[in-house]
Amino acid sequence: MFSAFEWMMAMRYLRARRQEGFISVIAWFSLLGIALGVATLIIVMSVMNGFREELLNRILGINGHLSIYGQSEKLTDFDAFADQIRKLDGVTIVTPIIEGQVMASSKNGASGAIVRGFRPDDLRGRAIIADNIQGGSLDSFDKDSVVLGARLARKLGVGIGQDITLISPKGNITAFGTIPRMRNYKVAATFEMGMYEYDSGFVFMDLSAAQIYFKLPEAISNLEVSVIHPDRALEIGQEIRALSNISIRVHDWQRANASFFNAIQVERNVMFLILTLIIVVAAFNIISSMIMLVKDKGRDIAILRTMGASKGTIMRIFFLSGASVGVIGTFSGVLLGLSFANNIEEIRQWIQGLTGAELFAAEIYFLSQLPAVVDPAEVFAVVLMGLGLSFLATLYPSWRAARIDPAEALRYE
Repeated sequence: MFSAFEWMMAMRYLRARRQEGFISVIAWFSLLGIALGVATLIIVMSVMNGFREELLNRILGINGHLSIYGQSEKLTDFDAFADQIRKLDGVTIVTPIIEGQVMASSKNGASGAIVRGFRPDDLRGRAIIADNIQGGSLDSFDKDSVVLGARLARKLGVGIGQDITLISPKGNITAFGTIPRMRNYKVAATFEMGMYEYDSGFVFMDLSAAQIYFKLPEAISNLEVSVIHPDRALEIGQEIRALSNISIRVHDWQRANASFFNAIQVERNVMFLILTLIIVVAAFNIISSMIMLVKDKGRDIAILRTMGASKGTIMRIFFLSGASVGVIGTFSGVLLGLSFANNIEEIRQWIQGLTGAELFAAEIYFLSQLPAVVDPAEVFAVVLMGLGLSFLATLYPSWRAARIDPAEALRYE
């Protein structure tokens, strides 16, 4: 498609001589702009993907894909109902739980917390908990003990084997008024899953102990259902409704977290549009540098035309000159972006150690580490966009170079 002569002339025009130095500087800035634009776009999209995936995995890992509630505050005869749900196609785990709010306190502090009652075997089967135990062991988890988030344990100043007091806002009604319900439990283990909200506010208790504490004998708050394909959660929820002979409420993960994940998606789209403007600006730099190059090389173009070069040859020479800047810039940006995205947590730690400032507060961003997930399809789309804008930017200057009349160009030299 391109001859060796055309390649030679295009590369020669890119290597500016002393009197053409300013044009070369603009071309280098154009290359740098495209590289930084492509790299920034890949890094930001990867971090946004990482946020969504990490939050989704942690939220669904601890909450399940479906929550089944009774019409009242409790669900009775839950074991038989759970067995029916387990037989449905696509259902993997059905877990009975009790959930309630408490005040957790110790001699060193106090904090609000959410208590979840699990059967010991069900809790050990939750990989997101079992695989992230920081201290103690789930083997010692029983009716008289609890499992705390590591940040909550630090907030309360308690360690493994020490006591904490759980105070329920729904107290015992007596002749003297409502007395808060209080009970001491030993800390059997602590976990840290990397999500601030859970690590600083969750307490896991034995299900039978939770039934006594929250006064739900032979009942639970809800059933949590995990499925193979999360996208089928709504469909399976309708099948579960058909199984029950009582009125139940079914909440799927998409509805429960819709506003949260929609906000992330909107933010991704907006960031993509904003950062694309960096590449667009760099493409305009290519146009300006190429127009200046065409104007400066008017006499050379005229001589090439008189020696037999066609308009197509001239156009291809200048197209190659401008496109080379875009291609080199785009692929340099891809390498920079992928390198940064794949090592972003190490880079964050290095910058944090260098500046002494906290760049990623877990209290604000929910996660304790900066995640990044590179999507090959998005990288491919960014590469196509970078190359496409670069090629479009060279078309007008190349066409203008091909239209130069040799006689007019040489007349005023």
